[in-house]
Amino acid sequence: MHRFLSKQSYQMESAEDGKTAMAMFEQFNPDLVILDVNLPDANGYSLCQEMQSRTNVFVLMLTSRTDEADKLRGFAQGADDYITKPFSLGELGGRVGAILKRQRVVTTAEQQCLVFDKLVIDPVRREVKLNDDIVPLTALEFDLLHFLASHPGRVWRRAELIQEVWDYEYVGDQRVVDVHIGQIRKKIEIDTSQPALIQTVRGVGYKFESPATVS
Repeated sequence: MHRFLSKQSYQMESAEDGKTAMAMFEQFNPDLVILDVNLPDANGYSLCQEMQSRTNVFVLMLTSRTDEADKLRGFAQGADDYITKPFSLGELGGRVGAILKRQRVVTTAEQQCLVFDKLVIDPVRREVKLNDDIVPLTALEFDLLHFLASHPGRVWRRAELIQEVWDYEYVGDQRVVDVHIGQIRKKIEIDTSQPALIQTVRGVGYKFESPATVS
């Protein structure tokens, strides 16, 4: 895998265990981490969360498990994608390329801060503030919130959000969208049982409502 991706012009570093991985992570500051769930000295899910808490790194999880619940757990911990062993190097390369596509240069219009009462979304700093406090979002949570907030009032189906935010044709359970929406709501909603900002449109999907238009 290391050799294959190095040939694709990616700068690579690899580690055999969690302790070494964290040391390399601090030094290398990667754009993307390919992380095995089963490490000899660490839990891959915990390591993913630790890395995500430090930078906006993208995380691709590797596992031999095929249980959908494990995948949803991985996404809930901040993983951007999930690939199950055995996999082909071609598939891996496609997943890596798709994730890194999201590092596109934003246009001037997209660089404007979005302000909704006490919620501020800054696409340049990739920061979200609520009541002047920084909200700790993973890279994918930020992308999803920013996309929804950029189109207030518009209803998006799960498949549309996957295509727009994940930036490729995701093959799998569309509940991954629900997982990420749930994580965002815990961080920005006053009452997650009655979300005011990211609303569920039954039978369709989700929409972002500006506080000014919430009845």
